Amino acid sequence: MLSAFDHLLDVVHDKVLRPIIMAARVLAYGFIIVLVALVFVAVLIIGFVRLLNIYAFNGHDWISYAVVGAISFIGGLVIWRRRRPVKLRK
Repeated sequence: MLSAFDHLLDVVHDKVLRPIIMAARVLAYGFIIVLVALVFVAVLIIGFVRLLNIYAFNGHDWISYAVVGAISFIGGLVIWRRRRPVKLRK
């Protein structure tokens, strides 16, 4: 009787709980990776602006912001151009 109950718990764990645990791990690690990537991108942008302010356009901050804005705008246009209509996404 105890062996059958132990086997039942093993089956429930393998069939139900293990996929739930794996999905939770994927979700948690994915969330952490996205947050780290956002911080990394923010640090890169801040560093790039400071580099431009100090070495390229000394005393003219607005040019640095214009350069970063133009790069962001061009990147947005590239991403927008690569989009596909909803019907073709499948």
